[in-house]
Amino acid sequence: MDINKMTVYQIYPKSFADTNGDGIGDIQGIIKKLPYIVELGVDCIWLTPIYKSPGKDNGYDVAHYTEIDPVYGTMDDFDQLVALCEDLGIIIMLDMVFNHTSSEHMWFKKALAGEQKYKDYYIFEPPKKDGSEPTNWISKFGGNAWEKVGDEYYLHLFDVSQPDLNWKNENLRKEIYAVVNFWLDKGIRGFRFDVINLISKPHIYEDDLTGDGRRFYTDGPHIHTYLKELNSNTFGNYDCVTVGEMSSTTIENCIKYSNPKENELHLVFNFHHLKVDYVDGQKWTKAPFDFLALKNLLHTWQVQMQIGGGSQAVFLCNHDQPRSVSRFGCDGAYHKKSAKMLATAIHLMKGTPFIYQGEEIGMTNAGFTSIDDYRDVESINYYNILKDEGKQEEEILDILAQKSRDNARTPMQWDNTANAGFTTKTPWISPAKNYETINTQAALADNDSIFNHYKKLVQLRKENDIISLGTYAPAYEDSSDVFAYTRKYNGEGILVVCNFYEKETEVTILDGNLTYEDVLISNYGDIVLSDGKIQLRAYEALAIKIR
Repeated sequence: MDINKMTVYQIYPKSFADTNGDGIGDIQGIIKKLPYIVELGVDCIWLTPIYKSPGKDNGYDVAHYTEIDPVYGTMDDFDQLVALCEDLGIIIMLDMVFNHTSSEHMWFKKALAGEQKYKDYYIFEPPKKDGSEPTNWISKFGGNAWEKVGDEYYLHLFDVSQPDLNWKNENLRKEIYAVVNFWLDKGIRGFRFDVINLISKPHIYEDDLTGDGRRFYTDGPHIHTYLKELNSNTFGNYDCVTVGEMSSTTIENCIKYSNPKENELHLVFNFHHLKVDYVDGQKWTKAPFDFLALKNLLHTWQVQMQIGGGSQAVFLCNHDQPRSVSRFGCDGAYHKKSAKMLATAIHLMKGTPFIYQGEEIGMTNAGFTSIDDYRDVESINYYNILKDEGKQEEEILDILAQKSRDNARTPMQWDNTANAGFTTKTPWISPAKNYETINTQAALADNDSIFNHYKKLVQLRKENDIISLGTYAPAYEDSSDVFAYTRKYNGEGILVVCNFYEKETEVTILDGNLTYEDVLISNYGDIVLSDGKIQLRAYEALAIKIR
């Protein structure tokens, strides 16, 4: 399995396609839309969790790891999907949530009932002498990360309904391996591991006097041992592709996670480049993105991962992030141009590109104007936290409109009929209002569409070793408007240049001795060279063959 030539398409099943009229997407909806996925040309589809769940965190609160939630269908539906994808040569990547379970999971229910075996599957700690929480750590969804039950507290780094698992327990780890092997036996050959670098907790729980606690559990003391063991007991015995979501991680650890010599994972997600619009590192603030910080982070990770022999997923969108064209591009006058520019910047980099559903047609942020529009537990929690801090309603809603995860979770926009063709009934969350013009039906009918630009990028990676295997080097690092880099392989090269702004700009031709040959891809269709310079129009992106 060649991860370098692969492109992955992420599906958020709840919002993808509804076939039974309950307003929620389902497995049959994915099956129905497989021809669309084939048309795009991707090699793998990643499904966010479809397991049995109370849905407090849209499936990331798993109540049973080997049962399909009835809202999505049945195991027979899933088996049908697996068989069809196998016939089409498409890998299915399942989302594995092993940092925590739902509080509705049988293990946790038995733990609360006093069964010591299952208590040891979770992290219970006594209170401080004053009866307060064991530490002052902050949950990633807001509030203290400990919840009291009886005379003890259990740890939940996320929602209170998501108790953390105790990976120090060998029996728990064996249960986890059995889950992965169950899905391997079903024919699954791809796994995405949710916040997997948080599973190794410290030996002693103590207050964080300088932060929110994450330094004590991020990339923890036994994380590499656990991942090697996971590998050797499960997917390491198969031809698989695996990717780990790494929260607040480091390059050094990510090299270890993904270097083939380490026998851990194949790819990593890091999110540092998606925090460049945080004020003082705080998500729930409003600010324009810092282009120079974005550029520096992308370059640094590309170069350092290359040096260390690691591999990474390259992406700007997923189910936890606002829509990239609204965040880093222009979702108004330059919607098409800027969406293509962002795609070009990411897809020609070193790594494995991930496309999030709707990104390939330029879907935008939701544009919600009331808290009643939101469904995301994190967004609603922080709405109340910001209100308690004294912020005005208008300011809070502005922040949510920019940062909420629900921006990515609105229904997939298939056509211009009611509810964007997602459902015939009331959707679980409202679609963005621009679905009448931004939809797959319109995209497929337009030869110059964002969709066709993505399709070409996917194909270029398959056909050109320079993209899948070439070295990466930053270019025009001093430019305050342009993100650029070169890829080189076997004596050939590509220069990728992306103008991140509406204003026109220019860059000097890299080397007077270079021959600028064919334009490999462009969102304008040509290249403007003048007086030894490349003239860049609004949100222009191009890749040029160089020798």
